[in-house]
Amino acid sequence: MAFCRGPFPSVSPQGARVWIPDSVEVWRVAEITRSYKEGDAILHLRLEDGSALAYPIEFQLPPLCNPDCLSGADDLVALSYLHEPAVLHSLRRRFLEANAIYTYCGIILVAINPYKPLPIYEEEVIYAYSGREMGDMDPHIFALAEEAYKQMVRFGKNQSLVISGESGAGKTASAKYAMRYFTAVGGCRCDSSMEEKVLASSPIMEAFGNAKTTRNDNSSRFGKYIEIGFSQAHVTGATIKTYLLEKSRVTFQVALWGAVGTGLSGSPSP
Repeated sequence: MAFCRGPFPSVSPQGARVWIPDSVEVWRVAEITRSYKEGDAILHLRLEDGSALAYPIEFQLPPLCNPDCLSGADDLVALSYLHEPAVLHSLRRRFLEANAIYTYCGIILVAINPYKPLPIYEEEVIYAYSGREMGDMDPHIFALAEEAYKQMVRFGKNQSLVISGESGAGKTASAKYAMRYFTAVGGCRCDSSMEEKVLASSPIMEAFGNAKTTRNDNSSRFGKYIEIGFSQAHVTGATIKTYLLEKSRVTFQVALWGAVGTGLSGSPSP
């Protein structure tokens, strides 16, 4: 992660707090006990447990801590010092203290996979975000979806949501929630089952292209490019294009589904 906003001053006063690397906690807080001047080889620190530490300065000073009032802000842009330990600490504090899995970083939405169901995706939540600006309510995938929907309706231009992350981060779930939002606020007037068809397409794709991994019991082993069509702000349909799909996995899954179908029908296996 790139460091920015000058978190490494040439002079650090006594009493300032900094982040230092830790083999267990990754980063930990320490307080400067003796003012540091440019050219000093040692930074004198006191850890949170009260122990003293002589921290050697090799290339640059450790990054400064943000004021407590900014830690846990719902937008990382509000942090005075935006660097790796500050971001990790803010996300951790929001998740542990407020059970908040979403945080803004400007127009980017950072999501933490809670690995458990949360009551924040119900229909009433969808309509609570409908028509609102991104900063009006707490960070949410619905707020990002509303912004894209609003821009599309207002200016008549195509919009894109790019969902990225490592395996098990919750990319597929985030895409589903965005699709649920679009089908709810842009429900088709001519075919009430349209939104059901759009949402039902995901499990079908997963049945043939997903697999269990060490980090995710239902991991997508392929990429998806989803297009949702609108006419006069209402959903008209959707197309899904796959890429990096493992053909051998598809044939294996088809064979399994054939066996399951045979068992459900009561017919003897061929």
